[in-house]
Amino acid sequence: MQVGIIDMYLSIYCYEKRLWMKTLENMALSGKKVYAMKIWEFFENMNECVYASDIDTDELVYMNKKALRTYGIHSLDEIAGKKCYEVLQHCSAPCAVCNNKQLCEGEFIEWRHYNLLLDKDFAIKDTLVTDGGRRYRVELAIDADTAGHDHECEDASRYENIEAISNEALRSALQAPTPDMSLQIVLEYIGKALKGERTYIFEQNELGGDDNTYEWTAVGVEPQKDILQNVQADVCAEWYRNFAENRYIMIADLEDIKESDPLQYENLKRQDIHSLVVVPLYDNKQAIGFYGVDNPPGETLRYASNILHILGHFIISCIRRRNLMKELEIMSYNDQLTGLGNRYALNEYMSNVDVNRSMGIVYCDVTGLKKVNDTQGHEMGDRLLKTACESLRRVFDGYGLFRIGGDEFLAAANGVTREELSEHVRLLKEDMKVHGVNMAVGEVWTDKAPRNQDALLTEAERLMYQDKADYYKRTGIDRRKY
Repeated sequence: MQVGIIDMYLSIYCYEKRLWMKTLENMALSGKKVYAMKIWEFFENMNECVYASDIDTDELVYMNKKALRTYGIHSLDEIAGKKCYEVLQHCSAPCAVCNNKQLCEGEFIEWRHYNLLLDKDFAIKDTLVTDGGRRYRVELAIDADTAGHDHECEDASRYENIEAISNEALRSALQAPTPDMSLQIVLEYIGKALKGERTYIFEQNELGGDDNTYEWTAVGVEPQKDILQNVQADVCAEWYRNFAENRYIMIADLEDIKESDPLQYENLKRQDIHSLVVVPLYDNKQAIGFYGVDNPPGETLRYASNILHILGHFIISCIRRRNLMKELEIMSYNDQLTGLGNRYALNEYMSNVDVNRSMGIVYCDVTGLKKVNDTQGHEMGDRLLKTACESLRRVFDGYGLFRIGGDEFLAAANGVTREELSEHVRLLKEDMKVHGVNMAVGEVWTDKAPRNQDALLTEAERLMYQDKADYYKRTGIDRRKY
C-alpha cells in the first residue's frame, strides 16, 4: 500500500461524512426522526490501522479491526475510557510528538513515526473530524517497513500508475451530480485501468438473490446486466462465505473452480469469463453485495484487489447516498401514516397527465374522525384513516392515490372511462360498508384532461361536501361533533 492512497481513503471518508450530515440535516428539517450515525464503520474493514481519539480528552474512542489485531486487543471494550497514549504508546502522559493542535478539518498532516512499543516504523496521516459537538483525531497508519515489499506491489511503477488512475476516477466521480453517474464513472475507470473486459456491481435483493445493478463493458464485449438479475443465492454462496471472513475472490483460471464451485463455474463460463477479481461491499459490517472486474490480463490481475478494495469504500458511499436520496424522496412524496402520495405527489401526478385522454377524480372525506379522536383517542383515529385507505387501495388499485388532508383522500385516473369510474365508486361504497368506515365521495369525469386541473379538483371537492351534507341530513348527526 502506497502512502498516497491514504489521501484517497480520507477523501472518501470526508465525502461520506458530508453526505450523512447533509442527509441528517434534511431529515431534521422535514421533521423526521434523526438517528445518530456510526461514523467509524467506514474504516472497519480497511487493511491499514485506523484509530480515533477525542482531541479534548485524549480518550481513545475507536480502533478498527486491523489496529486491534496489531496491538493484540480483542475488542473495543478493552480500550473503553483509556487515553490514546496509554494504549498506543504505553505512556502515562500525552506524546511529545502529538500534533492535535495543528489538525484542521478537511486537511491532512503526513508524517512518519517509530512506535517503540510495536518496534515498527509507520507512515501516518492525521486529520480532524467533528461529530455531535465533539472533535476527533482520526489517524491512518501504514507499516512503512513492509509497505514497499507487499507481494501485490512488486511492480511499483505500474502500481503507482494504477493509483494515479484511481485518483483520477475518484476526482471525476466526486464531481458527478448523481450517485448513479458516480458509480458508472468509477466502473469505467477501474475497467480501463485494469484492462478488464467488464466491471460490475451486484447487490443483494429482498429475495436473497443478487442483482447486477451497474456495469461497464469494453468495446466489443456483450453486456450481461439485463440477464444477471436475481442470481440465485446458491450460485454465489461460496463467495459470501469468503466475504464473511473478510476475504475477496481472485480466479486466475476458471478451470480451477470447476470441481470446488460447480454452480459458479457454470455461471461464469456462460459469460465467457476465464479470470476475475471480486471484492465484497460491506454496510454495517455485513456483505450487501460485491463488485469486480472480468478477464483482466495477468499483469494487472495481481494488482486488482488493491484498487478494488480502495475504491470499494467510495462505491459503498455512493450506494448509501443513492439509497438515502430514494428514502428522502419517498418521505417527501408519501404520507407517513398511510403510505399514499401527499399533495406534492398529487401535483407531480397532475403535471404529467396526458391531456388528450380522459380524466377522472374521486374526492373522499372520512366522516366521524373527530368523534373517534375525541372519544377513543388518536391511535384509534389513525386506525380509522388506515381502514379508509385500505378500502381505496382495494378498489382503486392502479390509480393515483393521495392523502391530501387530515381526513381527505383523492383518487385520480388518467384514461379512465366514465363507466369505469362510476363502477369503482359503487364498489368503494360497498367496501366501506363491509369494513365499517364511511366517506363522503365527490366524483367528476371529463373526456379530456384539462391542462389546469384546479377547476376539476374544486368541482370534485364541492360534490364531496354536498355528499357529506346529505349524509348528515339523512342521519340527523350533528356534524360539529362528528
